[in-house]
Amino acid sequence: MLSPATANEEKERRVELTLSQRVLNFPVRRGAPKQRLTVAIENGPTREFDLELVADQPDFWTVMDVGEFVGRKATISASQSDSDTPELKAIRNDADLRGADDLYRERYRPQVHFSSRRGWNNDPNGLVYHAGEYHLFYQHNPYGWGWGNMHWGHAVSPDMIHWQELPIALYPDRLGTCYSGSAVVDAANTAGFQTGAEKPIVCIYTAAGEPFTQCLAYSNDRGRTWATYEGNPVLPHIIGSNRDPKVIWYEPDHKWIMALYLDGHDFALFASPNLKQWEKLCDVHVEGSSECPEFFALPLDGNAQEMRWVFYGGNGLYLVGNFDGRTFLPEAGPHRLHYGNCFYASQTFNDVPDGRRIVMGWGTVEMPGMPFNQMMDLAAELTLHSTPDGPRLRVRPIGEVASLHGQAHTFSNVQLAGATNSLAGITGDLFDLEAEFALQGAGEVGFHVRGIPVTFHTGKKQLSCLGCAAPLEPTDGKLKLRLIVDRTSIEIFGGDGQVYMPVGIIPSDELHGLDVYARGGKASVSLTVSELKPIW
Repeated sequence: MLSPATANEEKERRVELTLSQRVLNFPVRRGAPKQRLTVAIENGPTREFDLELVADQPDFWTVMDVGEFVGRKATISASQSDSDTPELKAIRNDADLRGADDLYRERYRPQVHFSSRRGWNNDPNGLVYHAGEYHLFYQHNPYGWGWGNMHWGHAVSPDMIHWQELPIALYPDRLGTCYSGSAVVDAANTAGFQTGAEKPIVCIYTAAGEPFTQCLAYSNDRGRTWATYEGNPVLPHIIGSNRDPKVIWYEPDHKWIMALYLDGHDFALFASPNLKQWEKLCDVHVEGSSECPEFFALPLDGNAQEMRWVFYGGNGLYLVGNFDGRTFLPEAGPHRLHYGNCFYASQTFNDVPDGRRIVMGWGTVEMPGMPFNQMMDLAAELTLHSTPDGPRLRVRPIGEVASLHGQAHTFSNVQLAGATNSLAGITGDLFDLEAEFALQGAGEVGFHVRGIPVTFHTGKKQLSCLGCAAPLEPTDGKLKLRLIVDRTSIEIFGGDGQVYMPVGIIPSDELHGLDVYARGGKASVSLTVSELKPIW
C-alpha cells in the first residue's frame, strides 16, 4: 500500500482534463530529458511514448489526435515530472497543431518529396493503391525529431506526387511498437474482415515486442480507421529479430505470398490462403543485405512471356530468378539498385492500376533545426532489361512528375569547352533537369547544382556526386542525365535508367544557380530545365 505522502506525490505527477478539441499539443525541446508519457482516455485506449517534454520555450510542438474522444476525460502522467508538474500543465488541447504558421514552408522542408508534418519518419510501409488513392504508410515517431516510438504514419495521394497526411494508422499495443510491413487489398475477402461493400485494406506488420511477431490490422473505410486483428500474432517468432513482412497476391495458386527477413543475410518466403495461417515455402539468401525484403515479378524487356522474379533487401541489393509458387531460384545477382546516400528500405506499390512496378525509398537525410526529420524519395518506375552481363533493373522517375513542371528553359547544342558555362538567370531550389551530352573529347562534363558538382568522368566512365560514384557507359558517344533537385536532395538518373543515384544535400543558403560545364576538351549539350512547383 502507498503511504499518504507517496500517494499524494503520485497524484501530483499527473494532470486530468476533459477533451474539448481534436488534438493534444505537446511542447518539445531537442536534448531535454526524455520522459515516458502515458495518456489514458476514459473508456478508451492508453497511449505510452517517450518525449522530450518541456514547460516553456519549446523547439516545436507535436500532436496526438484525440478527435474521436472529445467529451471524455484524459489523464496524462509522466515518469520524471517535478511535483508541481509544470511541463504537464504546458500540454494543450487545441483545434490543430501549434506553431504551424510556416507549415510546409520551413527552411529545409522538401518541396517535391513527402515528409511528415512533425516528427521523424523512416521506412515506407504498406504501399498500395485502392479506390482512386495511393496509400503511403511509414515508420513514424510523431513525438520527436529522432527515431523511436514506432507508429505507422499515413498519407494518401491521387498520383504518388501530391500527398495528404492523415491521422496515424497504427499505434503500439501489448505486442509491441509497430515496425515495418506492407498492405494489400483483400479483394476476395480471404481474411473475412469485410463488413460492407468496401473491400478491406489489410496491413501486415511486425509487432516489435519480446519477441518480434507478425500481425494484422484492417480497415473497411479506405484506410480512415483501423482495427487490429484479435488473433494476432498470425506468424509467431521464428529467429532473431524476424521482421518486415512484404505480402503480395500470387494469382496462379490463389494465395498470398510473404517475404520476411529472418536474421543475418537470410530471408524466407511463406504462403497463406487467408493472411492468417502461414506455411514456410523456402529460404532466400541475399549476401550483403538484410531487413525490409521486396519480392515481385517483372517482364524481361517488356515481354510478358518472359517473366522474372526480383528479390531484394533493405539496401537494394537484388537477385533475379524464377518462382514456381513454392521456391525462388535466383539466376543472377546480387546487383545494386542504387548508388546514392539517400535511399534505404524501399518498397513497391501493390495493385498499381496500369501494372507499373513503382518503388519508393526512405530518403535518409537529416533536416537540421527542423520540427520534422527525414523524407521519402520520389516514386520511380522499375523495369527489367537484358544486358551482356545478364538481366538488370532500370530506374526512371514516374511520368507524373511532369505535373510539377512550371516554366521550362530549353537549350540546343550548346558548345562547352574549358570554362564553366553558366545557365544565367535560372535560379531556385526546385528543378527537373534533362540533358544529353555529346562527348567530343572532354575529360569531364557535368553540372554544378547550387554549388554541388554532379560529374561524369569520361576516362573512368564514372558518374559521381558528393562521394557517391557509379559506373556508366555512354551510348554512341552520348550521355543522358536527369536531375530532380529539391531543397535537401538531388535524385540523379544516368543513361536510360541504368544508374540511380539519390543524394542527400544541405546546400548553401546563398547558392541557387545552375552551371553546365566541360573540362579537358570539348563537348556539347542539349537540355531542358523545368522549374518545379511544390507538392503542398
